[in-house]
Amino acid sequence: MVSATSEKFSSSATTKQSVSVFAPASIGNVSVGFDVLGLAVKPIDGTLLGDVVTVESAVKNSVSSVQQDSLIVVGAFANKLPKAKEDNIVWSCLQLFNQALLAENQAIVPVQMTLDKKMPVGSGLGSSACSVVAALAGLNAFYAKYQDFRFDEKIVLKMTGQMEAQISGSLHYDNVAPCYLGGLQLMVPDSEVISRILPGFNDCYYVMAYPGIEVSTKAARDVLPTSYSRGDVISYGQNLATFVDACHRQDKAQAFSVLTDVVAEPYRTNLLPKYQQAHDYLMAEGAHAVGISGSGPTLFCICDSQQQAQRYALWLQENYLQTALGFVHVCQVDETGAIEI
Repeated sequence: MVSATSEKFSSSATTKQSVSVFAPASIGNVSVGFDVLGLAVKPIDGTLLGDVVTVESAVKNSVSSVQQDSLIVVGAFANKLPKAKEDNIVWSCLQLFNQALLAENQAIVPVQMTLDKKMPVGSGLGSSACSVVAALAGLNAFYAKYQDFRFDEKIVLKMTGQMEAQISGSLHYDNVAPCYLGGLQLMVPDSEVISRILPGFNDCYYVMAYPGIEVSTKAARDVLPTSYSRGDVISYGQNLATFVDACHRQDKAQAFSVLTDVVAEPYRTNLLPKYQQAHDYLMAEGAHAVGISGSGPTLFCICDSQQQAQRYALWLQENYLQTALGFVHVCQVDETGAIEI
């Protein structure tokens, strides 16, 4: 849910209509909840781990003097995205948003959108979700601020799901929901509810280590079996139910004792060089839990103290990163989600 910081924009509103929205990284699955759990995270040092989309009034075309929609892509990972704007998910978000405006008999305002792609593609940190959420929340904030019209939260969330389905081929909200709403989100099988926030463990530290290599969501899904044993189904249900119950009771020991992935991790480990070694080392060192963030290759590690987290981060920096693009961040839960900046 976008939280406005109107003071920052009040001085510029008279000169240029512009809104910027940041959407944070997220841990999909959270090990125990394949496709149904997601957690928004933010680095404790203030680094913007996520994407920023700026929406502003379109400039006039120098030839025709007509205002037209446009998209600019900048940022550390801009070169990983398609060159043509029509192939960029942010452009698709704009088309979807405009269609929704027409359905509500609202006037469409030509805009210039700028995507600052800070999030690595294929990282397991909800990269596409960050772009989708920042774009749709940014458009909604722009229309609310300058056109006196806003879609409600649920409609925007459904739009984010529609865009994620376009990318991955199936509808799942485990990245877009926490990215948009913040916190630990549980997806529910009700199209009018979509997700419910769980009382998570916000005092914990989440060490996020991206090794600098890509693993496509499609490739990570292709290695999964088409059917599971009865034992695996029982284990999955029991672990997820126990985790949700422990969250509500704030029983940290119980919650993390069942944070085990029986659906994806056993089959994806071979796609992630050094993951098993890192997992085993961190667990032996006393981490509460270690898992694959989303489809990988990012690893997440949960612990109680900042000192412990910094020690794990240093080890991961030296032993898990594989290219110069890799990074490690010590994070905590992002309770806010998408926000104007």
